[in-house]
Amino acid sequence: MKQGTKTALLLVIDAMGLSTLEYLLSKYPGKVNLPNLSRLGLGGIVAPEFKKRFPVKASGKAYAAGVSQVSATADSLVGHREMMGVIDHRTYDLFNDGFSKEYLAELERRIGRKTFFNKMAGGLEAIELNAAEHERTGSPIVYASKCDPLIQLAMNEDIIPVPEQHKIADIAFSLGREMGIPITRAIARSYIRNKQGEIIRTSNRHDAVLPIGQDTLVDILHRNAVWTVAVGKTSDLVNTSYHAKVKLNKEIFIDPSLKLRFVHAKKKDTNPFSIQGTINALQAAHAVYRPKGTFIFTNLVDTDSVYGHTRDIEGGLKSLEEIDRTLPLIEKNLAKGDLLGITADHGMLHREDYGYHNNEPLPFIAYRKGCDRKLGGLKTGQMKGLADIGNVFAQFFGLQGEYKKIVKL
Repeated sequence: MKQGTKTALLLVIDAMGLSTLEYLLSKYPGKVNLPNLSRLGLGGIVAPEFKKRFPVKASGKAYAAGVSQVSATADSLVGHREMMGVIDHRTYDLFNDGFSKEYLAELERRIGRKTFFNKMAGGLEAIELNAAEHERTGSPIVYASKCDPLIQLAMNEDIIPVPEQHKIADIAFSLGREMGIPITRAIARSYIRNKQGEIIRTSNRHDAVLPIGQDTLVDILHRNAVWTVAVGKTSDLVNTSYHAKVKLNKEIFIDPSLKLRFVHAKKKDTNPFSIQGTINALQAAHAVYRPKGTFIFTNLVDTDSVYGHTRDIEGGLKSLEEIDRTLPLIEKNLAKGDLLGITADHGMLHREDYGYHNNEPLPFIAYRKGCDRKLGGLKTGQMKGLADIGNVFAQFFGLQGEYKKIVKL
């Protein structure tokens, strides 16, 4: 590993706000094993009654705090963008009754396929209810999100090729904007069936999203020759210029020596692919000539899509435990002085029918490997909300002056 090449990794554990974590712990009486997050200080920022669930003493070498977003809506897109310096005070409405006949008729004309379903539903629910009909007819399954103001189109990769799926989402989004329909995203929800016939959503999903309308931290880094890498869906949410986008979705690309594990019994989780992609990016950061350093932006989605919306308490905690277990692998691939940040993009409110995105305090853990003092002199608390996370990373690369100019609180 080459020394002296600055590398920073921001790891977003989807939908794992502090109130969400506390709720999961309150509903799960069994032991929860989070030694590495405990060592980094997570146990110090939960409510007092939950501290005993984190028996490993914090090392004192990491920064840990709760932060609350400034933007108005709890949403993956909004949360990730605020981390990169974009504050959004707009509020958005859901599409409880689906989408208008006029919109869908024009969409069908433009994509050359019929659509069907057109109801509000959870992602897995919509696909499982309608997969057979979709696979028989080739018509995309259209449904409205229960959490976010967006249209989703679920399609089997063996029925509609991935490039066509992406084009369909792009058309759906541009048409919505053209007709004045206030959607923030159109998502092509790609899925496959495994050998047992089980439905597995893949990382070939594609989000057509609202333009950002301003520079982000990613733009500043890219412009200043810092190598920028998006792992997972971060490039769909903060949709700007990256030097590399990593979306692995086949087991053959997972290095057996790393012993990454799927939590879901039917391997419906995608975090092992994102962890592998992150480790690949870290190794490349120190092996390839990158004179201004590397920034890696990773989303670990399973605590939202697989276990959050389905209100699977044990699954959510087991997924978090597996993330915790992989942290030493990540730290091993950091050089002295490198920066690791861990946070969440929103919380998850468990109601009787569904798990809904929730605006709540979010963890922010930051650690610089091998530094004698916390964060090696980087300062926290200089900005409101999640924008402070971006500010820490901007300082690391010596670009806080440019970053402060883009943040409009």
